[in-house]
Amino acid sequence: MAKTIKLVADDGSNIEFIDEVIGSGAMKDVYFSPDKSYVVGFFRKPQDAQSVDRLRSITNRYRDSIFNQPGGDYWKDLFCWPITTVKWENKIGIVCPAYQQQFIFPKGSRFEGKEKEGKWFASAKLRNRFLNAVDKGTWLTHYHMCIQIARAVKRLHAAGLAHSDLSYKNVLVDPVTGKACVIDIDGLVIPGKYLPDVAGTQDFIAPEVLATKHLKIGDPNKGLPNIRTDRHALAVLIYMYLLNRHPLRGGKVHDSDANKDEELAMGSRALFIEHPTDKSNRPNMKEIDKWEMPQSDIKKRPYSICGPYLQPLFQRAFIEGLHNPDKRPTADEWEQALIKTTDLMQPCQNPDCEAKWFVFDNTTKPKCPFCGTPFKGQLPVLNFYYAPRAGKFIDEKLRLMVYHQQCLYKWHINRRIVANERTNPEDKKPVGDFHFHHGRWILINRSLKNMKDVTEATHKPIPVGGYVELRDGAKILMDTEDGGRLFVVQLVKN
Repeated sequence: MAKTIKLVADDGSNIEFIDEVIGSGAMKDVYFSPDKSYVVGFFRKPQDAQSVDRLRSITNRYRDSIFNQPGGDYWKDLFCWPITTVKWENKIGIVCPAYQQQFIFPKGSRFEGKEKEGKWFASAKLRNRFLNAVDKGTWLTHYHMCIQIARAVKRLHAAGLAHSDLSYKNVLVDPVTGKACVIDIDGLVIPGKYLPDVAGTQDFIAPEVLATKHLKIGDPNKGLPNIRTDRHALAVLIYMYLLNRHPLRGGKVHDSDANKDEELAMGSRALFIEHPTDKSNRPNMKEIDKWEMPQSDIKKRPYSICGPYLQPLFQRAFIEGLHNPDKRPTADEWEQALIKTTDLMQPCQNPDCEAKWFVFDNTTKPKCPFCGTPFKGQLPVLNFYYAPRAGKFIDEKLRLMVYHQQCLYKWHINRRIVANERTNPEDKKPVGDFHFHHGRWILINRSLKNMKDVTEATHKPIPVGGYVELRDGAKILMDTEDGGRLFVVQLVKN
């Protein structure tokens, strides 16, 4: 029976672990604590003084700045952040919380007990060939996962940190609940602390890093992991989680030598497979594995199905910013676009549809792009307006798609309230909900004191507990306070 090792960590805490390796990565061997609440990972190679100093900065200064501040508890679910450092047999180790159970394949699953690395859910081949339907989640939960990843990356960048190896191997996800957790935090790039010794993971390395990998460390032209390279990796992750294909892996051959071709295709000659004018890197349908279909068919599933807010960000990431890092969208831009896109979601009316949800395409005859099922019935669309001054409303170019039992929140009714990690618990409570009741759509007011139907000249108050019918052309004033919105109803009928 393996013995229990007891140590005193660098922060003075008592650390115990079972002397039995439970997993090995590229750099560390990992051991469980006796109660499995945390793990200890020891670097196999000696770490120099600079690397040790960097690890201690991550576990002390940066951990404190993120977790030991107001609202810090929120980030504990989005990061598996090292708690402290420890020494054993002349090796440096880090202590980290154990992964939450939702990020482990459950009992009865084909991969019971294995970690839910993002690659299982980003690759069409792995999804289609190996995963059970119950493990795949829905398209909506994939958006929720992407929101959490973008939010976590935004927080790192706000602290001046870069992940350096952001990829589906270093993000755990659970499509069932829509949760995500960024791991391998010990590899963070700290400005001025050290030069990174890894370029990243294949498929996620920024083109400028791959194109200059032959240059020596210290060469001013050498591309190194930083916040801008993280932005490239984040865009690739989001594209793959939503569309299950890589944005740069198409049919174009750059060199007869496979290694050289790979270096060019992902580096200096990288080209978006859905580039609107240069179509030379379109996927070759004759060479696509059957398990990669239908996701690899960009004609059937173009990136435009992700909606009007993500489409321009994908263009900036993979066209304008692919070889110009300064033009890449920030993590905050991705987060906001993803959140706004969830407001355009509609449940598919086909109970056998694997995606279950789709983004409304702003047409008069909407249909699910995944199974082709057209929407039948009345579809209310709420167009958002706000008043910069009393009596004048301006179209925000934002809208909310309505479905049965959908909830309305304060960030919908007032533009001054934003849905993010700082949203207070009170603002997270539903203020209204929608129902299809006796052949008509209604909005029930749960807590709004100033809600009014202003369609007619005589404004009709909607009391708490009351409701208003969503008629075509109806105007509903949700909030009279600064930033309050007016909803104009558009009723699509099929």
